Amino acid sequence: MNDVKAQMKEKLKEITVSALAKAVEEGALSLDGIPDFAIEVPQAREHGDFAANVAMMAARTAKMPPRKIAEIIKDRMDIAGTGVERVEVAGPGFINFYLSPTWAHGVIPVILSEKENYGRQDIGKGRKVQVEFVSANPTGPMHMGNARGAALGDALASVLEMVGYDVEREFYINDAGNQIENFGLSLEARYLELLGYESSIPEGGYHGEDIKDHMRELIEKEGDKFLSWDSAERRAYFVEYALKKNIARMKEDLKNFGVTFDVWFSERTLHESGKVQEVIRLLTERGYTYEKDGALWFKATAFGVPKDEVLVRQNGIPTYFAADIAYHKDKFDRGFDWVIDIWGADHHGHVPRVKGALAALGYDPEKLTIIIMQLVRLYRNGEIARMSKRTGRAVTLADLVEEVGKDAARFFFNLRGADTHLDFDLDLAVKQSEENPVYYVQYAHARISSILRQAKEQGVEVPESGEIAPQDMEKLLSELISEAEIELIKKLADFPEVIKVAATTLSPYRITNYTMELAAAFHSFYNACRVLTEDPNLTKARLMLVKAVQQVLRNAFNILGISAPERM
Repeated sequence: MNDVKAQMKEKLKEITVSALAKAVEEGALSLDGIPDFAIEVPQAREHGDFAANVAMMAARTAKMPPRKIAEIIKDRMDIAGTGVERVEVAGPGFINFYLSPTWAHGVIPVILSEKENYGRQDIGKGRKVQVEFVSANPTGPMHMGNARGAALGDALASVLEMVGYDVEREFYINDAGNQIENFGLSLEARYLELLGYESSIPEGGYHGEDIKDHMRELIEKEGDKFLSWDSAERRAYFVEYALKKNIARMKEDLKNFGVTFDVWFSERTLHESGKVQEVIRLLTERGYTYEKDGALWFKATAFGVPKDEVLVRQNGIPTYFAADIAYHKDKFDRGFDWVIDIWGADHHGHVPRVKGALAALGYDPEKLTIIIMQLVRLYRNGEIARMSKRTGRAVTLADLVEEVGKDAARFFFNLRGADTHLDFDLDLAVKQSEENPVYYVQYAHARISSILRQAKEQGVEVPESGEIAPQDMEKLLSELISEAEIELIKKLADFPEVIKVAATTLSPYRITNYTMELAAAFHSFYNACRVLTEDPNLTKARLMLVKAVQQVLRNAFNILGISAPERM
């Protein structure tokens, strides 16, 4: 990938290092070596296009005030032919670079040439990463936490793919343990109740309407034939019947949300294959278990966890924790170099226990990253909304997609980092105005599509990459010198860095925010500059610019899982 901004940063670093070396050689500065410094974009535009903090980083070794060091370095900089118009020292000792307005013009042909690959990088170098997310309890419909996890996890997987990781998306089906026992008891209770027998949902059972719906359907198909069955056998059949339907519905709802998993992993298989018992045996062999009160405990405190954890209950049944250890061991045994889990806020205390268990088994716990996702609050008419408009039941993922659409839901869920609570305004999400951020960014794409259609109708073609010689391209793009044009071009040049930061910090919301900034820069440009003008060269240059904006929006939308409308 040809990263124009990164190349400029590298050039400025070379200019700075060369001046620093010259100052040391002349005896103006005394340093052991080149300090580790950064070239960054200043927050305030008046401080230049880029700034170096080299003087502050060198101050302790040089035993000199940073501002004086900065002046010494600045005076020895050779900026001829570099695109740097002037250099100034500011504040405590920042070296600010002011570039020619056309320094980022080269990003336009790069985008038009690389198309959907613009922004791609090779940080991951093909390493295998598994992202496990949603993993909703299959005993009922998916709720808002699951919906946020789906949007976040899928976007995260996509941005990791953009930087060169080999990513696999996985859904862990919790189809074993207490919740399945209670699921079976709840289904049986509803079945008996619907046939006129007195029965009640057990404590810890499920009261959702879907439980009743499943049993009503089964009675329509099979009648009362299960009354003669043994209770345990009957419950097992009901569980299989309902789980099959629930998982199929989960897959369909997620597909409608634009999320597809590579692997659906069953917790039950861990028990059936003996992997849970194997983990318990290994931990015991390594001296990390002990018996107390008839149960088998894991020595979690040996790994900095406040208290030890039960692996096998008094009744001999392994805990969910034991299955979770077996599951994570299995992930690494499948050859993943890095495993990322996205969990709900209620699982926060579980993190050190799982990492400790992996360490006890001889795995590197640093290769497991767990993202804790905070809660979502839905608002309608300024009040917290808990019920679906259509069904009057708790709002599910399917309800949300039906009410606001896939694009708005996915965009809104990625407006904030996973570690922050999210207030989701249902009324705003369907507004067709600039107040609605997803409408605002998609409208930018649709507006560009309209411009390109008008150009085609007028017989004006956007030059394809490679059709124009580099020197002619440079001359053509030199037409783009207004402030609105320059700001828009600079924003395009930011995209690869945004991708890199989003991937390295596991923060896809940065891409969502970037699309809003790019859309704002485009709308400002649109209001300030006519694209189809009387000047053929200026028209071509502006058409190339807006086509580049459209491509970058598409690339970002693709990561976020939202559509790129041609008309709105």
